[in-house]
Amino acid sequence: MPKLFTKTMHAYLDYPVAILLIAAPFILSLGVTNPFARNLSVFIGVAAFILTLLTDHKLGVIRVLPYKLHLAVDFLVGLLFVVAPFILGFKGLDLGYYLILGITVLLVVGLHKPEPETS
Repeated sequence: MPKLFTKTMHAYLDYPVAILLIAAPFILSLGVTNPFARNLSVFIGVAAFILTLLTDHKLGVIRVLPYKLHLAVDFLVGLLFVVAPFILGFKGLDLGYYLILGITVLLVVGLHKPEPETS
């Protein structure tokens, strides 16, 4: 499978995605089947914004966290978004929102193009 997403591309996606995770639940009126459907996205969006600020990549502000850790957290979020709807009983739009986002995050992480090792 070709690796499409570079570290720089990922960095440019991080802030808009974090903002989307915070705003989309209100725009889409998530939380009809379970209020946690709205709150989970907002919480993860805020955490993603902070993670991006702290990541050692092009747009990190305080570059203290390794990029590999950032990717590992993204992978865990993708898994959480795929599994949580079933554990928490999300239905309809709430279910679709998390499944689409979870699968998308897992694809982006899976299609990450590793950076060359530097000494």
